[in-house]
Amino acid sequence: MSGFASTTDLAEKTVSFDELGPGLFAYTAEGDPNSGVVVGPEGVVVVDAQATPAMAQDVQARIRTVTDRPVTQVVLTHYHAVRVLGVSGYGKPTVIASDATRELIVERGQQDMDSEIGRFPRLFRGKETIPGLTWPTHTFHKRMTLWLGEREAQVIHIGRSHTAGDTVVWLPKEKVLFAGDTVEFGATPYCGDAHFTDWPATLDAIRELGPEKMVPGRGRALLSKAECEDAIAGTRAFTSDLFARVRQGVAKGWALQEIYADTMDFMRPRYGSWVIFEHCMPFNVSRAHDEAKGLDHPRIWTAERDVEMWKALEHGTAMKSAEARG
Repeated sequence: MSGFASTTDLAEKTVSFDELGPGLFAYTAEGDPNSGVVVGPEGVVVVDAQATPAMAQDVQARIRTVTDRPVTQVVLTHYHAVRVLGVSGYGKPTVIASDATRELIVERGQQDMDSEIGRFPRLFRGKETIPGLTWPTHTFHKRMTLWLGEREAQVIHIGRSHTAGDTVVWLPKEKVLFAGDTVEFGATPYCGDAHFTDWPATLDAIRELGPEKMVPGRGRALLSKAECEDAIAGTRAFTSDLFARVRQGVAKGWALQEIYADTMDFMRPRYGSWVIFEHCMPFNVSRAHDEAKGLDHPRIWTAERDVEMWKALEHGTAMKSAEARG
């Protein structure tokens, strides 16, 4: 068996630190996980911490080019290790998450940490600096507001999509949205812990906010309403197309391996050029298959389950292709 598609993804990405408005910045890296920065009068809010404290230091370095104020708060858009394990790199900030996100950390945080580090080594540079799981110091139900001087930042548990705890940070006056992984741009949505049935309604709620600038979970900063609409529409199309195709296979009584091969053939022409497509699709189809068969609560990914799934789907597909060529 070859390793995960991501284990050969070793090229360093170019980081951009784009200003979205006064004191509002997007930290992006060519499809790697993004962070957002909101500079307040007494401190800085970071939206998503990066994967390790060592990697958070690069975000800190960019922040220091625009302010000498400390990072006082970190908002976690969801529980995934690649987003949260860098928190200690900012000192001892207040850590804010939805109550649903904290519940997921309790249930599966350690397994997710072990799983993600094994899947995608490049995204965990300096993993030896991780002190352990990241725990919120403050949780909220549905929504809360941060007042940064006169600036209002709404922290909203927007709905189930990428995970059950998905949170966005919305600045209504500036019309800037930090979307987490509810929305991607030119990057494949990871759906291994997703709620496909609910994702369209969550995107509707985001669209109704009316963002004119956005930091998606992955992909470059979006600097116009049209770009925001394009990202929302692209995320909707990908997740809806994938789930519909998998549901067809389930309805026909196909095995998971058959559904995976069919879905890859269906999705690749339109989406195959998106960042991390090959990495995400086995996890995405596995979760879509479970949901299509009635499993609402995503199964926990472990390092062992990752390997078993990858071996069954990727190796099996390669064998079928070889047989077809023969």
